[in-house]
Amino acid sequence: MKVLVIGGGAREHALCRSLSLDPDVTALHCAPGNAGIAEVAELHAVDALDGAAVAALATELGAELVIVGPEAPLVAGVADAVRAAGIPCFGPSEEAAQLEGSKAFAKDVMAGAGVPTARSYVCATPEEIEEALDAFGAPYVVKDDGLAAGKGVVVTDDLETARAHANACDRVVIEEFLDGPEVSLFAITDGTTVVPLQPAQDFKRALDGDEGPNTGGMGAYSPLPWADPKLVEEVMETVLQPTVDELRRRGTPFSGLLYAGLAITSRGVRVIEFNARFGDPETQVVLARLKTPLAGVLLASANGTLADLEPLRWSDDAAVTVVVASHNYPDTPRTGEPITGLDEVAAKDAPHAYVLHAGTRHEDGAVVSAGGRVLSVTAIGSGLTEARERAYAAVARIGLEGSQHRTDIAAKAAAEA
Repeated sequence: MKVLVIGGGAREHALCRSLSLDPDVTALHCAPGNAGIAEVAELHAVDALDGAAVAALATELGAELVIVGPEAPLVAGVADAVRAAGIPCFGPSEEAAQLEGSKAFAKDVMAGAGVPTARSYVCATPEEIEEALDAFGAPYVVKDDGLAAGKGVVVTDDLETARAHANACDRVVIEEFLDGPEVSLFAITDGTTVVPLQPAQDFKRALDGDEGPNTGGMGAYSPLPWADPKLVEEVMETVLQPTVDELRRRGTPFSGLLYAGLAITSRGVRVIEFNARFGDPETQVVLARLKTPLAGVLLASANGTLADLEPLRWSDDAAVTVVVASHNYPDTPRTGEPITGLDEVAAKDAPHAYVLHAGTRHEDGAVVSAGGRVLSVTAIGSGLTEARERAYAAVARIGLEGSQHRTDIAAKAAAEA
C-alpha cells in the first residue's frame, strides 16, 4: 500500500513512524512533513489546506490511502477533495469535522445524542457573555467557538481575564467547570462501527504542577493505572457510539478519528470537548503501545469495513512523551535555533526511547527549531516509572538554546502505580 500523510507535526511523525514499521506499507509519503519525518518518508511541498492540491499530489503519487493529520485541513474539506478523486481517505468530511471546528455544533450534537457534558451557553454579544459568566461563576471556562490550535480555551478564576478572552472571540462557548482528572480517549470509526484505542492523559499547562498558561500539550502517558478498568466500555456506550450514531442520523456520517476529551467528575464521566483527529501529544504514547499494524486499521475506517477487523492488539508496556518546547512558548516562540543531541539519543537510547519531531526543519545541514513545540521525546518501559526514566534520560541529551519542558509528566501516576 502506498500511503500519503498530510501534516508536519509530532502527531504526523508518530503516524509515519508506525506506518514505516508496517510491512503492508510499500511507499510512504508526507506533505509537508518535517526534518524528522524525512528520515522515514519522502517529503513533498503542498498547501495542506488546499484540497485540490492534496488530491492532485495523491493522484500523482498513486496513493492508495491518504491520512489527514491536522484539524485545519479537515475543517477546510481536504478529505472530501481526496475522496472525490477516488482515493480512500482517513479523516472526516468538512461537515462532520465541525464537531471540532465549532464548539457550538459539538454541544448541539451531544444534546441530540444524550451525551453527558458540561452545561453551557453559546454567546455572541457582550451582554450574553456577562450573563453566562455570572451564571456559572469561577472558575470560568471560556472557549473560542472556532479552531484555535489548542489555545482557544481559557480556564481562570479571574473575571477580567475570562471576559477579555470571551470578548476577543467572534462567538464563544462559556460552560461550567468540570472537576476531576482528565482523560483522552481516541476511537477509530467508519461512521457506523467504533473501535476504541487505549486511553491516555495529557498535560495542557506549560509549567510543572499544572501551573502557567494553557498549551497544545506538554506531554502524555498511557496506560492510566488509576482509571476504572471499565472506563473505555462506559465511554463507548455513553459517548462514542451515540455521537457516531447521531451524526449518521443527521446525514453527516463521521469517519476517521473521533477524540473525546473527558473529565472524570464526582458525578460521572463528562465530555469536555471533541476533536476530529488524533490528539497531540497523546498520539505519540498511544501508537507506541499499539501492536496491530496501523495502515490496515486506517484503511478499514476509510473503506467502511471496520466491522471485519480483528480486535486490536496492545503492548503491556507503558509509554511516556515529554514535549521540548521553544523559549517563550506558548507565546510567540523563538525559532531557528540549532538542535543537538539527536544522533546521541538514536545511538544510546533506541529502541526504548526516540525523538518525534514537531516544529523542526533542515537549515544548512543542521536541524533547527521551527515552531513552539519542537520535539516529543517518547519512551516505553515495563511500567510508567521505567518509561519516565528513559524519556527524561533522552531529553537530557538534547540541546536547544532556551528550551523548556515539564519535569513532572506522569510522575504522580507512576508514584501511585
